[in-house]
Amino acid sequence: MAHLLGPIGLSETDNAVYLALAGRAPRGTAQEIADATELGLPAVRRSLRVLTESGLVTTLLARPVRYVVAPPDISIDALISRRQQELEGLRADARRLALRLRETRVTTESGLVEILEGQDAIAHSLAHLQLGARDEVLIIDAPPYLYGTPVQNEQEFVALDRGVGYRSLYHGPALRLPGHYDQMMACVAAGERARTLASAPMKMLIVDRRVALMPVSFAADETRTRLLVHAPPLVEGLVMCFEALWDQAAPVHDGGTGDGAVPLSERDRRVLSLMAAGLKDQAIARALGVAQRTVVRRIGEMMTTLGAETRFQAGLLAARRGWI
Repeated sequence: MAHLLGPIGLSETDNAVYLALAGRAPRGTAQEIADATELGLPAVRRSLRVLTESGLVTTLLARPVRYVVAPPDISIDALISRRQQELEGLRADARRLALRLRETRVTTESGLVEILEGQDAIAHSLAHLQLGARDEVLIIDAPPYLYGTPVQNEQEFVALDRGVGYRSLYHGPALRLPGHYDQMMACVAAGERARTLASAPMKMLIVDRRVALMPVSFAADETRTRLLVHAPPLVEGLVMCFEALWDQAAPVHDGGTGDGAVPLSERDRRVLSLMAAGLKDQAIARALGVAQRTVVRRIGEMMTTLGAETRFQAGLLAARRGWI
């Protein structure tokens, strides 16, 4: 019972005072509780006031005032019921507020497309959309990036932890940027399903197949303007584009052992994944922080093991064996 009253919102000090008073039969003064808990008298008095207002403690008309613990099975049950009613009221208020915000958004956005201007507005929308996701988030990760270089998507970890599914397509050449491959693998380790493309022709984020965030132009280098798309036919078209690209992409795995026939090191798997993404030896070496000759040698060894005559054939055979 280290923190018995924590779940109903009371502090550790309140908990310590309550347990100390419960251990004194049948009653105690504020000074006695302060001596027993080694807490300051003002802090004990504040906690006794909170406990009294919560119905967990009652007072006796005496000098000095003495405090008595109410029967815990009755008083704590009553407090839990009251807190549940308050939480249900909060949930109802939140739903009404969300409905009002949706109605306001429709009138201001014409229900079709909203233009977002500025780095802060775009970053806020990216976070808001992911934290509000219920089922699935689809991402095509490609340059240009909002902050110039890729950054870790912290909201994804929160959403994944809630059970939201993530599928991400990565523009292969961008994985050579410092730290980007490690960022991708951190997301994969957390539960993301990732694939790579030799070239991703577009970039976007789609949440629950109902709203999408995308650039104003896939060809432009401008990063401070985005389109927030609400119109169902447009979002459906973007989902179809994502699925078509997903079918063409090479899967990224989190370092499992494949079919077990030939154990691969984590570096070997990264080499194969980057090779499948279309990166050349020099780019793979830069992404992994190793010498190019090391990459060339290891690719040659794996091709020999696979019985492949070309890199393309090696990729197909590695995928067939479950190596990538």
